Amino acid sequence: MYYETCCSQISIDEWNQLMKGARKASYKRLVQRIKRELPELYNALGLNFYNPFWEQCQQTRTHYILVSSAIEYFIHK
Repeated sequence: MYYETCCSQISIDEWNQLMKGARKASYKRLVQRIKRELPELYNALGLNFYNPFWEQCQQTRTHYILVSSAIEYFIHK
């Protein structure tokens, strides 16, 4: 698992490709996994604090999509 990009660093075509087939994912499980496998990202995004966008967390076949501060972070599985 590794951080790939965020929505502000890609074109709309790339975003559409990454979002293709997206479905709901468990925010709690994803944050626990990020804390364990990507502690630098966990700390940088302040995932230990309340996130009002937690319900928008999704996943595709290849990526987890974490929404924090209204920014979509694409994390390769």
